[in-house]
Amino acid sequence: MTFHSDLYAQALAGEECWLRRTDGSRRPIPVRQWFHGADSRVDHALVCCCDGPTVDLGCGPGRLVAALMHRGVAALGIDISPMAVAVTRSRGAPALQRDVFDCLPAAGRWEYAILADGNIGIAGDPVRLLGQTRRLLARGGVAIVEFDCPGIGLVAEQIRLETHSGAGDWFPWARVGIDQADRMAAAAGLRMLTTAEVSGHHIAWLARS
Repeated sequence: MTFHSDLYAQALAGEECWLRRTDGSRRPIPVRQWFHGADSRVDHALVCCCDGPTVDLGCGPGRLVAALMHRGVAALGIDISPMAVAVTRSRGAPALQRDVFDCLPAAGRWEYAILADGNIGIAGDPVRLLGQTRRLLARGGVAIVEFDCPGIGLVAEQIRLETHSGAGDWFPWARVGIDQADRMAAAAGLRMLTTAEVSGHHIAWLARS
């Protein structure tokens, strides 16, 4: 996936980087948020219920995996970027360089799976991604998924990364409003447990049926 290119590594290393949409708009990518979290209350909500083995899909620089390990919870980060995996490991947290759709370790045995920081948009196909997440979960396991604000619907799009020195290839992504969570979950074989809005972030807890 070209999202995790040299430009992404440069962004994690501190270079200014933007996300460009096909309508011409662009915004800075939130690297600081990926390292430190948007708000401690949001990160607490994402991990507070995790009391058993947890996999973070698209872990980036690994703040949530590190937080879980610090609490004594077995956790693993998955990311396709070698830089993200290296940063996660530098925080004392385990991580594997894999595509989230690859064959992943302990499939069917994870008690929790996290999709934070917009990662529901990976590959532009939220139902496929939630289906893969379901396959990773043990029976009764819970996916903790951050969605976009209500009213946005499902927006499938092409985006790319840009820095001062260049631009990456276009790749598929999606944005999904929290009001679509129930429908998306059902299509993937998951059951909505509850949702919450925390500091403007929308989180859903979805159980494996």
